[in-house]
Amino acid sequence: MHDQTIGGYLERLAAREPAPGGGAAAALHAAQGAALLGMVARYTTGEKYGSHADEIERITLAADELRARALQLAEDDTQAFGAVADAYGLPRADDAQKALRSQAIALALAGAARPPAEVVAAAAAVVGLAEALLPIANPSVVTDIAAATEAARAAATTARVNVEINLAGIRDEADRADLAATTAEVDVIASRAEAVTAAVRRQIAR
Repeated sequence: MHDQTIGGYLERLAAREPAPGGGAAAALHAAQGAALLGMVARYTTGEKYGSHADEIERITLAADELRARALQLAEDDTQAFGAVADAYGLPRADDAQKALRSQAIALALAGAARPPAEVVAAAAAVVGLAEALLPIANPSVVTDIAAATEAARAAATTARVNVEINLAGIRDEADRADLAATTAEVDVIASRAEAVTAAVRRQIAR
């Protein structure tokens, strides 16, 4: 993911291959949202914004860290989904092989659910940074804050379905409950993102 061209990534996404898929796309939505906030923060510097310099620096650093983390999650998701495909490909000629295959699938599904669950957390963090940045941002680039929160909303809602598709096959009840709790946060994240976008629209309509 780090070294691909955008065109090359989209070719892989469109191919008849199990990965990258929706989980990687969700992570890249979050990465784009974080990148947009980093850009807005970098335009909110200089004497005019001096009283907010510390907060802008914090947001810039946090956005850069989130961008890197989300990109890594795209790679993690691709690898995790590959492990699921490998597990389904295990032999099942007898009861022993079937049992091993079933256990491997359950473990792989749990592993595949974790990157999108972490994407939900990353999306929430992007929205949180947007909420902090909007009141102090350079007004010339506030529409990019809305773009960032919409990307974060897409990341969260897309990641949610990629967690949910794996839940039924996860045997560990604690894992399943923890992952389900993560998906329960998505509607709140989406509502917060919508509120930021609405605030931006009100600002630019003045």
